[in-house]
Amino acid sequence: MSGDDTDDAAVTEHEGGDAAQRSQLRPAIIVVVAVVAIFALLFAWRAWRNHAPSRPAPPPTAVVATVISPADVPSALEAVGSLRAVREVMLAPEVAGRVSAIAFSGGQYVGAGATLVRLYDGPERADRAAAAARARFARLQLNRSRELAPSGAESREVLQQRQAEYDQAVAAVRQLDARLVQKRVAAPFAGQIGVRQINLGQYLNPGDRIATLTALDQLFVDFTVPQQELVKLVPGSVVRVTSDAWPGRTFTARVTTIEPRVDESSRNIRVQATLANSDRALRPGMYVTAALVMAPLPGALTVPATAIQTSAQGDSVVVIRGADARRGGKAEMVAVGTGRRFGDRVVIVSGLKPGDVVVTEGQLRIQPGAPVRVSRLVQAAVR
Repeated sequence: MSGDDTDDAAVTEHEGGDAAQRSQLRPAIIVVVAVVAIFALLFAWRAWRNHAPSRPAPPPTAVVATVISPADVPSALEAVGSLRAVREVMLAPEVAGRVSAIAFSGGQYVGAGATLVRLYDGPERADRAAAAARARFARLQLNRSRELAPSGAESREVLQQRQAEYDQAVAAVRQLDARLVQKRVAAPFAGQIGVRQINLGQYLNPGDRIATLTALDQLFVDFTVPQQELVKLVPGSVVRVTSDAWPGRTFTARVTTIEPRVDESSRNIRVQATLANSDRALRPGMYVTAALVMAPLPGALTVPATAIQTSAQGDSVVVIRGADARRGGKAEMVAVGTGRRFGDRVVIVSGLKPGDVVVTEGQLRIQPGAPVRVSRLVQAAVR
């Protein structure tokens, strides 16, 4: 082989190696170009987004608010109580007998002393008639002895015997009169009869139920208070009584009895108040809310109960902050400490100060820091 042929072969081999290297580098170049293009597109998209016009801010949320101001609020100690009749009795016979007359109907109002039931008393009446006859004869004998004894026609011993016989006859009549009274069931006081539980001709034993008799003009209000409130219990104190049977109506009672000892199991004190019930609106056995009126709480801050939000972290309210908070501003969540509740308002013991504007309606639709607009400003009303 000549030298020229050798050189040509070397050149050909070198050119083949360069082509192989170029074929290996081509995919890497394509990947690099693709990555650069992607980064360029991302940079362009980010620049476009940053220069895009921002969305308009949401309009302020309309809310109802109130301005906090100190005021004297009524103070009361509330408890769940029950009503009991001052005078109530279950009518029952004292002796056994057959019902011969029923002089009442269920639900009727009767006066004191009115006869309600009579038991058969024929034998007792016959015995009384005989005893009355003996008493009359004994009186005649006594009068005759009184006329004869001064003249000596009868001895003094006979006169004394006639007096004893007359006294015994009178006592026998009175005993039968008492038995006749026992055959009659009368109303011990004026009141309303309950459901009748007997029938005409029925045989009754002593103590069998006839009906209830209840005086509704006065009722007892029984309730209990914790022992730490003992110093606040004073006979004659006013108790406001409310019942779900009469929404919006308040009845007034006065403390008449304070139990002298504390219940060992509950450490509560039983209190009894007397309530005038002339219109018979309330009935014994009803449960009521008894509020023992105490001295007013001066300078207290109160908010409507609807303004308070309760969560696991505690109670909070939404306060409007800003230069003109009465018209609107930014919403701020403020933790508060709550005290006694009366009516639809709650006493705030911490977290607020006079002049704060608190949202009372619409706070569930706003977030902390969101703009709000006061659509209606409610004046605080303490009742």
